[in-house]
Amino acid sequence: MPIEKHTHPTILRGLIVLEKVIQARRPISATDLIEELELPKPTVNRILQQLEEEGLLQREPVNRRYMPGPRTRDMALGVMSNRALGAPRHAILQALSEEIGETCNCTMLDGDHTVYFDRVEANWPYRIQLPVGSHLPLHCTASGKLFLAQMSATQRRRLIGAVPLKRYTDRTITDIAMLSEELKRIERDGIGIDNEEFMAGMVAIAVPVFNDANEICFTVAVHSPTIRKPLEALRQYVPSLRRAAAAMAATHCGTGDDEA
Repeated sequence: MPIEKHTHPTILRGLIVLEKVIQARRPISATDLIEELELPKPTVNRILQQLEEEGLLQREPVNRRYMPGPRTRDMALGVMSNRALGAPRHAILQALSEEIGETCNCTMLDGDHTVYFDRVEANWPYRIQLPVGSHLPLHCTASGKLFLAQMSATQRRRLIGAVPLKRYTDRTITDIAMLSEELKRIERDGIGIDNEEFMAGMVAIAVPVFNDANEICFTVAVHSPTIRKPLEALRQYVPSLRRAAAAMAATHCGTGDDEA
């Protein structure tokens, strides 16, 4: 939608430009923004420069296209983890954790990692301490693999092919071809699984929460020590996870669908 002249103050123009960059599926050029917003080139370039200086935007090293900066990502995490805004979602997560008897969390994508933005700890003496704000790798976690499975082939190759996949346990998949096959299964089944791949003795299952555009908004997951619940024991709670994801989508992602 073009920005009509004289209808928006400067600060709002900056927010609209920032919003366009955030909404883009991939890094976007200044030329594309100028064409879409129908603003003068000097105006767009000035806004982009100011947003970049403030850490709200950053540029690709090679193509120099714009994408959300670290400050914007921190703001997004702050919004998602805000207690007032997230109260309905947290209540759903609390009920899910009580039903399963294990720690449950919500995770969103942050560059080449996932980050916890909501979490309910199980009341057990032995539990895994991964607080809100923790960043985890994509290739060996249930939520991370779920995000990878939902990406375009190009974006997925860029993320998992940039550097060698780190081995965290004896079960970590570090071969790209094997991981690609795993991601095909996850895309088909809609269930992300961590079978002691990130941490020995810990398993996890994750399902997606979709928005109105049928795009993954975030994930809801449960993890457990294998001495208490092995992977097969967690699998029986997939219907509960999906019901929670559907409820979260209805309250948090602006969708009224019955299923996630």
